[in-house]
Amino acid sequence: MKGCFLFTSESVGNGHPDKVCDQISDAVLDAVLKDDPKGRVACETFCSMGQVIVGGEITTTTYVDVHQLVRRTLLDIGYNHPKYGFDANTCSILNAINKQSPDISQGVDAGGAGDQGIMFGYACHETPELMPLPIMLAHRLVQRVEHVRKNGILRYLGPDCKSQVTIEYEDDRPLRVDAVVLACQHTQDILDKSGKRITQKAKQEIIRTVAYPVVGKMIDKKTKFYVNETGKFVLGGPQSDTGVTGRKIIVDTYGGVVPHGGGAFSGKDPTKVDRSAAYMARYITKNIVAAGLAEKCLLQVGYAIGFPQPVSVMADTYGTGKISEQRLVGLVRKHFDLSPRGIIQTLDLRRPIYLKTASYGHFGRPGFSWERTDKAAALKKDA
Repeated sequence: MKGCFLFTSESVGNGHPDKVCDQISDAVLDAVLKDDPKGRVACETFCSMGQVIVGGEITTTTYVDVHQLVRRTLLDIGYNHPKYGFDANTCSILNAINKQSPDISQGVDAGGAGDQGIMFGYACHETPELMPLPIMLAHRLVQRVEHVRKNGILRYLGPDCKSQVTIEYEDDRPLRVDAVVLACQHTQDILDKSGKRITQKAKQEIIRTVAYPVVGKMIDKKTKFYVNETGKFVLGGPQSDTGVTGRKIIVDTYGGVVPHGGGAFSGKDPTKVDRSAAYMARYITKNIVAAGLAEKCLLQVGYAIGFPQPVSVMADTYGTGKISEQRLVGLVRKHFDLSPRGIIQTLDLRRPIYLKTASYGHFGRPGFSWERTDKAAALKKDA
């Protein structure tokens, strides 16, 4: 986009109710794949007011102790005491899991997609991770909150938190941070005498300890900070807001910079193209940008349930491509196997790797196979 403009992305911490549910769903998936790599999982979680409901369709040869897994996940997040409004040790848990429909299974067994749908992948030159800057900074802020909390640097912080970052751009180049928004759950310790607001001292501590280490280089005199603007945030997590798996799809992907497909990721095994094809699309676009074929690239793929190849592949380089988009799509089809089986094999997806994806975004972090750029040299040579 030409000219000067502001763009905002948000993220949420691993104690946010929706992310609690994502983590539980992916913990169930990992537990299945650990002993049964071909297990079929579509796991959904709901949490609210002292209870967790785990449901969905799972077909597997192994056994998962759902109650124990839920409590362990909640304790790892930090819901280990009633003062946070939600306690892993006392919450009720309901297991409502069933088997996958045999009508869907017969199409997947033959190598077809587990569902219809559209998936998007994106990469750009804004950061070393080839991700948009606003979402990367938003993720780092909530990661920093977790670090500060778990290491006792600010002992009054609770597990629930949210962040938002506004970047000022000029001709698509990020210039500065215009605004930082932080909402951090906390204990009663930092309320002022009215009991309705946190103290200014606590606000400044959060800005200095959380925000500056993350965005300090892009802060200037005009940067605005908004910390717990409702006044206080004592009651948080599932006790104050219902959580459901799959409700933070923009946080999970590119922060709203590009479109998102119709499906969420967490709790789904890799035969579900909602997840696996989105990972493949990210892998492809990252290699395209790393190869120097475009400064930024969006890829859309579309699938039909039970059919093994995508019904469509579309690339958009926003005018930054070194070759035509039609030719780029040809290179994609030549160098990448876009069938569900090909995606699973290429990215080695039948492994218990998914719990780590359920917080702080599925893209732009090291250690995931879809973040490799091992195809860049071949794409560049062929182009």
